[in-house]
Amino acid sequence: MAGNTSMRILLSFLQDQVSKPHPVPSYRFWQHYIKNGIEEAGMSYFEIPDVDWAEGLVYDEGSIALQNWKERSWQATINYIKVNRQNIDIFLTYLYPKQIPTDAIEQIQKMGIPCVNFYCDNIREFKTIPAKFRIFDLIWVPEFEALEMYRKAGVKHINLPMPMWVEPELRRSTIFQEKPGVSFIGSKDLLRENLLGQAIQKGLPLSVRGAGWLTQGGDPSAFVAGSVYQKLINQVNFVKQQGLSGLAIKGVQQLNKLPHIPVSEDHIFPSPDFDEYISITQCSMVTLGINRVPTFKRTHHKPLTYSRLRDIEAPMLGACYLTEYCEGIDSLYDTDNEINVYRTVDELVQKATELLHDKEKRDKLRANGQQRALSDHAIPSSLKKIRKAVFGR
Repeated sequence: MAGNTSMRILLSFLQDQVSKPHPVPSYRFWQHYIKNGIEEAGMSYFEIPDVDWAEGLVYDEGSIALQNWKERSWQATINYIKVNRQNIDIFLTYLYPKQIPTDAIEQIQKMGIPCVNFYCDNIREFKTIPAKFRIFDLIWVPEFEALEMYRKAGVKHINLPMPMWVEPELRRSTIFQEKPGVSFIGSKDLLRENLLGQAIQKGLPLSVRGAGWLTQGGDPSAFVAGSVYQKLINQVNFVKQQGLSGLAIKGVQQLNKLPHIPVSEDHIFPSPDFDEYISITQCSMVTLGINRVPTFKRTHHKPLTYSRLRDIEAPMLGACYLTEYCEGIDSLYDTDNEINVYRTVDELVQKATELLHDKEKRDKLRANGQQRALSDHAIPSSLKKIRKAVFGR
């Protein structure tokens, strides 16, 4: 390995080769974060020319198109490594199970290159760890709640924060010119709408922005009619993905729905552009995080929660941050002095109100949370821990 503190990283982190993003959920930010984080760590990265890693997300499991992509992309990867082996210390990837050919990973390992895969939707997507993950020398796991799954499976893993990077000029240490109230930025779903709607009903001065909020619609859990045949097809596909326990939970949720508590229109604002997003996150008196997610692993009345990328990003930007409690959040932060957490809507309203009336505490959370996130949870820190786990130094 070049030097004692550096790593030369062959990188596969959902980079694409197209002008317009592929029709899959947002992914381009990952390569922006990881590349800049690698450079900030004083390390270097290499990319395989002409390989579109994000394209592998477009195709269905088992399809000819996916198989063709795998053959083309992984052959190019093997060829590149053979020519450039002397310049590569480690292969760092963000690969979904369907993208992984274990024989290609084995071939890379036989050339003396450890392979480390990042994956961030473990508890949302998996009931058990995918067999293909066993081939890696190390899995980078950000969710505290997923660690038991990895331990039970005997898959070597390391618990590190989401790979988040913010531009140095956005890490201002000066106190911001605050904007009144509490802000939430994030896409709309039933659980978020229910929580925010209740908080607004209880009098919290809350502004809501993000995808889906300005779209008019009725009860998001409402029944949609369809043919009996299509319902059967949908149910078979659902059981394949979620299992019989997921089908049971789905049935419980249909019988015991959450009350639909909409966010009133006067609290909804247009989705921000990048500069507005940064300004709102940094300058709001209180920036709110929500960690509950709709799944068929838990009922909506007791939802699955896990720490999200925002739990790293908002403190890095110097926000006064109040987020939803989840397992492991208190190992990331001192939840009294660096960020604050809530467990219920009443606690959300109580703690947000306290912060709105206590500028000294807001300033303390901004400064302490930012210092903790930038020193302990940034990509350079994670890469050094990966290097030590893989190489022992």
